[in-house]
Amino acid sequence: MTNIGLTLSNRSVLMNIVKTDDLLRMSEIADISGLFSHIWVGDSLMAIPRLESITLLSAIASRTNNVKIGTACMASLPLRDPIMLAYQWATLDVLSDGRTILGACMGGRRPTKTQQAENDTMGIKNNERAQRMEETIKILRKLWTEDNIYLQGQFHTLKNATIEPKPIQKTPPIWIASSPRLKLSKSRIVERSLRRVSRIGDGWMTTAWLNYPGVVEEFSELRARIFEYANQDGKELKNFPCAIYYFINVNNNREAAFEESKHYLESYYSQKFSRLEVENWVAFGSAEECASKLNAFIEAGATDILLSLPSWSPISQLNCVIEEVLPKIQ
Repeated sequence: MTNIGLTLSNRSVLMNIVKTDDLLRMSEIADISGLFSHIWVGDSLMAIPRLESITLLSAIASRTNNVKIGTACMASLPLRDPIMLAYQWATLDVLSDGRTILGACMGGRRPTKTQQAENDTMGIKNNERAQRMEETIKILRKLWTEDNIYLQGQFHTLKNATIEPKPIQKTPPIWIASSPRLKLSKSRIVERSLRRVSRIGDGWMTTAWLNYPGVVEEFSELRARIFEYANQDGKELKNFPCAIYYFINVNNNREAAFEESKHYLESYYSQKFSRLEVENWVAFGSAEECASKLNAFIEAGATDILLSLPSWSPISQLNCVIEEVLPKIQ
């Protein structure tokens, strides 16, 4: 059975689309429905401003009982102090009774003006983000499971470091976000990115945003390579989550669903999207059309689908997804 997640748009509060309590209400609706396995929020510091992720997840933890909660994905992870992050995330895991999943990513490879300002302000280089992410993940896992840690890393030094409380989960799972493009990225970059997932990830998270056709086939190929690299390294990826971050807009008027989705995404990301990019990234149209696109990813190996709602009426859309789309999912 595929796990369905709800990704809440914590940037939409700044865009005056929803109020903060609307996000918490949507969390409650998803939790009570019994159809969602997890709830996610986005994360960024200055590049794409929004409500801070851990703070928001703490509020969601207090309003839900069953769903797991996580970041999709924590783009600010390379910027955060790993000791403070370990402490905050362990506390969140305790508050949620062990329901956290940390979706980790390094942020954009080619910095926009705002992301470059973020790098400059935080005193890091853009080409350090991947190494910083890996080192932080190593430190998180040690602090969650050990005491009195001494570690000399490339970016951080720990001397007799211990954090309390420890998380409820012995080691909260960390899913690595990775979305290299087979037709656009250099082969060494694709391999390095996917080997990172197989080497240090407890799961994989990716997105379907492409400007060329074949998004389902690309997901399937990237997934296959992760498992191939793990096999080469003698690592068995048993029950390994492979999650696709995806948008959905349910409307029997397919063109209206497309237009709303396109307008929303362009407002959210402050950039233009082609028809093909929207077609690849959003399941839009009737409930049957939307379910068909989701089921295609499931057949390609997606264990988890993280749904975000590109709409100016997200609560109404959520109810449509619950009532009309999810009953048609494999």
